[in-house]
Amino acid sequence: MAHQQTLGEPVSYSGVGLHSGNRVSVTFLPAAPNTGIRFRRIDLEGKPELEARVENVCDTTRSTTLGRGNLRVHTVEHVLATFAGFQIDNAIVELDSNEPPVGDGSARPYCQMVEKSGVVAQSEPREPYRVAEPLEVQKDDTTISIFPHDALKISCTSADKQGRFTQFCSVEISPEIWKRDLAPARTFCFYEEIEFLIKNGLIKGGSLENAVVIRDDAVLTTEPLRFTDEFVRHKILDILGDLTLVGRPVLGHVIAVKPSHTANCELARRIEAQMRKPLVKAQAFVPPPPLKSAQVPASNPGHATREPLAVDILDLIKILPHRYPFLMVDRVLKIDGNKLTALKNVTINEPYFQGHFPNHPVMPGVLQLEAIAQAAGILMLKQAENFGKIAYFMSAENVKWRKPVRPGDRIVIEVELTKSRGKIGRAKGTCSVEGEVVSEAEVTFMLMEK
Repeated sequence: MAHQQTLGEPVSYSGVGLHSGNRVSVTFLPAAPNTGIRFRRIDLEGKPELEARVENVCDTTRSTTLGRGNLRVHTVEHVLATFAGFQIDNAIVELDSNEPPVGDGSARPYCQMVEKSGVVAQSEPREPYRVAEPLEVQKDDTTISIFPHDALKISCTSADKQGRFTQFCSVEISPEIWKRDLAPARTFCFYEEIEFLIKNGLIKGGSLENAVVIRDDAVLTTEPLRFTDEFVRHKILDILGDLTLVGRPVLGHVIAVKPSHTANCELARRIEAQMRKPLVKAQAFVPPPPLKSAQVPASNPGHATREPLAVDILDLIKILPHRYPFLMVDRVLKIDGNKLTALKNVTINEPYFQGHFPNHPVMPGVLQLEAIAQAAGILMLKQAENFGKIAYFMSAENVKWRKPVRPGDRIVIEVELTKSRGKIGRAKGTCSVEGEVVSEAEVTFMLMEK
């Protein structure tokens, strides 16, 4: 079984942002298992972080931008492609500006950072997602599809609107292929696009030292092309970076014609939706598994834990102290190690709908957060040594509410315990309705005696 990987030690690099033109320093830092890739703006108060997930994409004009509220990190695709190419699952990217340095327009400087830092295996297993069925995105003259495959393979055709410099390349991604055949490929643009980019406040840091410019049939660059098909290789680099936003390694054969960041990110969204579909279908159409009562092996009663496949409401109220109208979990559908899937049926009889709001009933977001916290508490309280205690909600981070929840909705609550040390527990959780995430958060809680 493959294991997750992170960096060996912090490593830094400085330069100019391609679109912002700002001087910027970037530092890659190791991160704990299951952290994923996170961007941290150390130039802002509180050093806020953005997780590299497709739901945080806020702009795809000539590059991929992540955002939440007023927080922005531009042009993340080259950094993300580097981590994907080297199969790095967990890392923190610290920036003192709003965009990583462009370097020479390729991902080669980032590769050098990773090689200097080293790659370290971690204890947690690496769990790639194998695409289950074909997906396709079409937008204008762009088509990008993905088909089931045993590895990540990308086949791409690149050309401008007039069909100039049409190139094709097909590669199966591995660290060796990434470093040798894709990372050195530089970003490029056509001469007639430059005026539009400048008018829209882009490429302020662009020059022939960090981009290739195509004018008619001429290629303008400070050095010869690194590959005869350098343009399509850079397109594959961008696809690899954007697909990293799925949040898990993806196995499938991507076939792209004239790809764009907009289409790449839309494909990432559809892959993420497909990942959630089997669980939602199972919950909608398959009866819940039978309740297995906790059994204490006679030979070793001191190590007993409550490990049911499911927990119905009668057992649930023995674990959680909450009662009407504040019990936000109706049933635990599955417990698998440090992961739990639970259910909350939202009905018009919920008392809060009387005032939130009478003519437009919407479930308060803070109650979805409470549902995540209660589900996380179950993961701690189900252990025999914690049974009978109370989980006090301490804090919440990276809270996002994405869509309203209304009467008749069926909320699937998924939580994963990421830290359990003494009395303190920490978990990541999401609430979903019909396969779409409606809210998410990271919660911290403390166990106390009643």
